[in-house]
Amino acid sequence: MGPNKAVHLMFLAGGVLLYFLMSWSADWIWGYFVKHPPELIISAGSAALAITVGVICYRNERLYTLASEVAAELKKVNWPTRKETQAATMIVVVTVIIAAVILGLFDGAWSWVTDQIYG
Repeated sequence: MGPNKAVHLMFLAGGVLLYFLMSWSADWIWGYFVKHPPELIISAGSAALAITVGVICYRNERLYTLASEVAAELKKVNWPTRKETQAATMIVVVTVIIAAVILGLFDGAWSWVTDQIYG
């Protein structure tokens, strides 16, 4: 299995996600102890941690093989066409509108009943 763009993008996306997660978490935790946490230290520490974890995961043979297998399986997926996706989306939208109307009617009825009983 040679290098694969999808595998590289998976590891890159994971590293970026880890950076933002660590940055927000450190800012939130440090914010409890200090009024204005140092952004540079939080950003640099989060970036260093994300890069370190990303490189370790990327060089791990088991994780790289797993990511390659996931990418290979996703290539086998039969993705729906644009027309099929639009049709399915319209079905979902209509179903949600019908369900909202029914629930609204039930809510109005129960509201009227409770007003008659209690009020």
